[in-house]
Amino acid sequence: MLVKNGVLCDANGRLRADLYIRGGLIEAVGRELAVPAGCPVLDAGGKTVLPAFVDLHCHFRDPGYTQKEDIATGSRAAAAGGYTAVNCMANTDPVCSSMEGVRYAVERARAMGLVDLHQCVSVTEHFDGETTEHLKALTDEVRCISEDGRGVARAAVMERAMRIAREKGMAVLSHAEEMEISPYDYRLAENLATVRDIALAAHTGAHLHLCHVSTREAMAAIAAAKGAGVWVTCEVAPHHLYFKDSGYRVNPPIRQGADVEALIQACLKGEVDAIATDHAPHTEADKAAGSPGMVGLETAFSVCHTVLCRENGLPLEALSRMMSQAPARLLGMNKGLLRPGFDGDLALVDEAAPHRVEAAKLHSKSKNTPFDGKTFTGRVECTVKAGRVTYTRDEE
Repeated sequence: MLVKNGVLCDANGRLRADLYIRGGLIEAVGRELAVPAGCPVLDAGGKTVLPAFVDLHCHFRDPGYTQKEDIATGSRAAAAGGYTAVNCMANTDPVCSSMEGVRYAVERARAMGLVDLHQCVSVTEHFDGETTEHLKALTDEVRCISEDGRGVARAAVMERAMRIAREKGMAVLSHAEEMEISPYDYRLAENLATVRDIALAAHTGAHLHLCHVSTREAMAAIAAAKGAGVWVTCEVAPHHLYFKDSGYRVNPPIRQGADVEALIQACLKGEVDAIATDHAPHTEADKAAGSPGMVGLETAFSVCHTVLCRENGLPLEALSRMMSQAPARLLGMNKGLLRPGFDGDLALVDEAAPHRVEAAKLHSKSKNTPFDGKTFTGRVECTVKAGRVTYTRDEE
């Protein structure tokens, strides 16, 4: 595939050039590229070509909760949002605690051909809060482990898991929540767990990744830990950058204006490694009954481009780093940059176009989004995976 008449933009900068993909990989970038006769052409029409996005944190609910989402519908939602790679959490039924569970998800996503799926394995076996021996049987296919949806209650258990993860080259993704405190003080619950896990990472030398950071105190602790040389990375979710004091239920909760500003400033200063959606589909009945979470794959770019780039002056190159390069690197994927040798995965975006969110038109099986009816600036027009168009707005 030849992509022409576009403005290429990744973490390294912008360039008005064409791009040629062959055999699923980017082969050449430049002007007047020599390509074979009959090569498919995608005319970008002057719009911006980004590396396709990589989501470090999502829930496809498969197996066990496919009334909410499954790998097919989750993959379509990802493609519609400009994503070609996702990292699925382990809180399925059964909990993903083995290579059998990993391969179930990976093979189904591969058959769909829309996203490359990495499947997290639980920190403790079947979320029992104690057992970590199953981690020793994991192969190199598993790049990270997570108990997402809950915090690991016992520090000794987390320390043991971190030691195993360090030896196997895996990152530990922490849902930082002190579960006994969160029923009455959710801010303290996140802050305490964040500081504890940073201390354990400093002690073990493991790679700690803090998920969906939402408080100004937690972000300050992470920045301080990075300055002290602790191997820690972090992500923020689009909804925590946009909403202030909202009653919409997510976990961790929507915070105060001062927290939102602190997260935005951390993005501007380069202290945030990744934007991750925490895509959490629910049925209408489950959401009405209080299930926390929202779908986010199809709105992430528009929300972040509006809040960070349009309203706060973040260069698009920096947003690309957080949505593509950094998460791809953490997952060990050959994605995230528009240079020869990288996967031919692209998101064609219109930076100026309005994007009005309509929940009923989302590709996800679930429609639980507080963004319904809101309009943002910047939208995904087309997604390409390995040189093949997997989504185009024109066909909707």
